[in-house]
Amino acid sequence: MAVGMAVGRWRAPATPGRAMLGLTALSMLPDIDVVGMAFGVPYGAPWGHRGATHSLVLAALFGLVFAAVASRRGPFTRTALLGGAVAASHGLLDAMTDGGRGVALLWPFTTRRYFFPWRPIPVAPIGLGFLSAEGLEVAAWELAVFFPLFAYALWPRKAPG
Repeated sequence: MAVGMAVGRWRAPATPGRAMLGLTALSMLPDIDVVGMAFGVPYGAPWGHRGATHSLVLAALFGLVFAAVASRRGPFTRTALLGGAVAASHGLLDAMTDGGRGVALLWPFTTRRYFFPWRPIPVAPIGLGFLSAEGLEVAAWELAVFFPLFAYALWPRKAPG
């Protein structure tokens, strides 16, 4: 979320609202896989949580679709690369968490799930569990760590003129 907001502000500093909204949604898109859990898709399946939707291949595809939708807002290639990087940030940050089964970063080439050696980010509870004391603790931790990105994105702009 913070990555999408900050990149949106950077990409469109004068009128960042739509860019921030679109890139924030894009940064959260890989978690669409939690919908599959409601339909019985197992967590560890290729399309389960932190599976294919968190891969670098789908991040690139998400970036291309994002650029196609936002093509009149800037050069297609640059927008696609930026969108892909924002989408990829989700899986890369998830690979730095301290829980779960890892992230299928290299799907469809392998279904192996990866973690980075350094895993400082506490894993957040899924679904309504996020509203628990543990979930609120994780949210507070993330707010503190990503505060510089939130501050940059939300810092008041100078009025034109």
